[in-house]
Amino acid sequence: MARLPLLRLFSLAIRQLLRDARAGELRVLFFALLVAVAASTAIGYFGARLNGAMLLRATEFLAADLVLDGTSGARPEQLQTGRDLGLAHARAVEFSSVIATDNGIQLSSIKATDEHYPLRGELKSAAAPFGVETAGGGPAPGEAWVEARLLTALDLKIGDSIDVGLKTVRLARVLTYEPDRAGNFYSLTPRVLINLADLDATGVVQPGSRVDYRELWRGSANALATYRELIKPGLAPNQRLLDARDGNQQIGGALGKAERYLNMASLVAVLLSGVAVALSANRFAARRFDASALLRCLGLSRRETMSLFSLQLAILGVLASVSGALLGWLAQLGLFYLLHELLPADVPPGGLMPALAGIGTGLVALAGFALPPLAALGRVPPLRVLRRDLLPIPASTWLVYGAALLALGLIMWRLSLDLLLTFALLGGGVVAALVLGGLLLLGLQSLRRLLARASLPWRLGLGQLLRHPLAAAGQSLAFGLILLSMALIALLRGELLDTWQNQLPKNAPNYFALNILPADKEGFRDHLIKLAAQSAPIYPVVPGRLISINGTPVQEIVSKDSGGDRATQRDLSLTWAADLPPGNSLTAGSWWPDKPSGDIPGVSVEAKVALSLKLKLGDHLVFSVGGVNREAVVSSLRSINWDNFQPNFFMIFQPGTLQDLPATYLTSFYLAPGHDRDIVELSRAFPAVTILQVEALLEQLRSILAQVTFAVEYVLLFVLAAGMAVLFSGLQATLDERIRQGALLRALGAGRPLLVKARRIEFGLLGAVSGLLAALGAELVSWVLYRFAFDLPWHPHAWLLLLPLIGALMVGGAGVFGTRRALNASPLTVLREG
Repeated sequence: MARLPLLRLFSLAIRQLLRDARAGELRVLFFALLVAVAASTAIGYFGARLNGAMLLRATEFLAADLVLDGTSGARPEQLQTGRDLGLAHARAVEFSSVIATDNGIQLSSIKATDEHYPLRGELKSAAAPFGVETAGGGPAPGEAWVEARLLTALDLKIGDSIDVGLKTVRLARVLTYEPDRAGNFYSLTPRVLINLADLDATGVVQPGSRVDYRELWRGSANALATYRELIKPGLAPNQRLLDARDGNQQIGGALGKAERYLNMASLVAVLLSGVAVALSANRFAARRFDASALLRCLGLSRRETMSLFSLQLAILGVLASVSGALLGWLAQLGLFYLLHELLPADVPPGGLMPALAGIGTGLVALAGFALPPLAALGRVPPLRVLRRDLLPIPASTWLVYGAALLALGLIMWRLSLDLLLTFALLGGGVVAALVLGGLLLLGLQSLRRLLARASLPWRLGLGQLLRHPLAAAGQSLAFGLILLSMALIALLRGELLDTWQNQLPKNAPNYFALNILPADKEGFRDHLIKLAAQSAPIYPVVPGRLISINGTPVQEIVSKDSGGDRATQRDLSLTWAADLPPGNSLTAGSWWPDKPSGDIPGVSVEAKVALSLKLKLGDHLVFSVGGVNREAVVSSLRSINWDNFQPNFFMIFQPGTLQDLPATYLTSFYLAPGHDRDIVELSRAFPAVTILQVEALLEQLRSILAQVTFAVEYVLLFVLAAGMAVLFSGLQATLDERIRQGALLRALGAGRPLLVKARRIEFGLLGAVSGLLAALGAELVSWVLYRFAFDLPWHPHAWLLLLPLIGALMVGGAGVFGTRRALNASPLTVLREG
């Protein structure tokens, strides 16, 4: 017989697909692929759009082509070198300060810029909050542009005046956009933009103050490269050059981690969807054994039969993938909305690549998980039309698992996951699934003894679970994992921060005072005594950076992304003290002798930082402090109670080591509630001092945590949808058996209410067990977190007892809905067909 043309096969595949469109397994297969593609596409767009924003507007994120950034001002020769090369220059100085009015105080980020700022991009502002935005310009001397949230926080309006340190400025416009706003601490507080000409008059910036100086340059690529080569050898340890590749590394690093976690969630959704695809494809193949045998009898070859059914799945896969890509594109809009306060204002659309990659992920998952069951259709013997007991030769095990592993590998490569982390999580998940699954199977087996004494609905419901114990255990584990994830996020978002705060000692400091100038030190102390505030010691602070250990540059010693690396990539707050501070205890070495001995003074190092830096007693350290190098020898190691809200330091020097350098002072104090007016007066009396209210910072932390958590929960909805696909695919796999069983029971006199009750018992019990697993798992994980990560006393969480009820309602409702065909089928028709 002549071979059937491909076009005819395609036409036949479409007709059969339309005819079978109402089949349950096709709907579940479509839904599972839809979820996998939607999750992959949404996360793909999230990463691609952010990367696109950083690439397309990289120089705008810097407001320049190149930035010389440092905690001290650039030297005159560094500035002159840039001018000699013909580079355009602008300057910005950024620091934190408190804005005080009659209505309260508000910690703000102050940026002072000259008339040339910005060199790339434009400032945007409005004449009133939520008014028409205009681009260009900048604050004139005596003016300030502020964010709308500062106006709200202090009940101000445009035209009012505020004090920035000693300088009074008029609020001229609402600041709506800065091109170089970075994702660091300064971006979390309301912004105030003033003219650089007013900076000295504020009196806030003094020698030793914590300030960020930015020299902005713009010019040709050759001139910029020459400038970089000329000044790089002479950079101080507290200076660095930033260009388009690393100018926004705070945002890039944080969002890179977020993208990796979201990709992990996407992988879980794809894996669960893959399981649903495999179960649905298995039923798709099993229900078409007869059709395959008939087509073989009608003259189709084995290859043509395989091609026909493969085309059906391919058409279904393309439709589901395209729909999933559209849904994923809509979903990422919601994700960007949830994170809008933490992300750049203008993000490019992302193009078609994430959608195409998501479609590819869906088709790869379909091929990997559906190919083994589909291969069986080509091996159905034609004789099956006469003998229904004949089955195709089963596919080899290596083909089944090899196809799935290949698909998994391709998907992981597409998501660019950390292989070590991924395999650790997958391996841990497999071990946990085996242990919990084994316990579930033992529990199900123990239920057999209860069946003899149970009522008929319970015997029917439990009997169905016991008939397919592996499927029941797998579905219970899948939903238990999803409920566990959501419970943990709710616990971490709400309770953990409150628990930690409740563990603070009574009258723990609730204010921090930074940037106390030497001339104000005694006056500030006297003012606190007058207010009856309980104050910690006032410590001197000098910003400095560790540059070498035993003659070796510190970058060659510490590992990347370790605590030591983070401690050496920024200026540390260095201090000196004659006595061991409260909350500190020595773990090695001894405190200073009464009379210093030796030429090199001692330094006491916090124990965890010492471990990360591989420090030991007697090591020789060199610090860059105030542009000069200072040497010290490690004389002791300390452990610190970081939860006491006292000023704590990584490095404490022997008295007399840094006293000749410019310093500011730092302390914390407790003031009973109801003294808001006194805090405003204190801030006005000492305008250069930055007063941080601990409760306000905690509230800000809660706000950020809630925003990020909402985004993670949003992505977990895809995982929940994938879990539902697993449940429905499992139901579809046993649906034929359930229909025959229901028909037989109804023929024997069982009423519909009895069967509905049995279904509710079966799926309600399955959901309750899932919720119980999730509750136990959440309690176990929270105990580990409290005990080892956060060092907090653990307590039971009664609200987790709601998880079995939530699981019973969710899985019970879905199960009854998914098996409604078994209740609606005519017993006579079913028994005749059987």
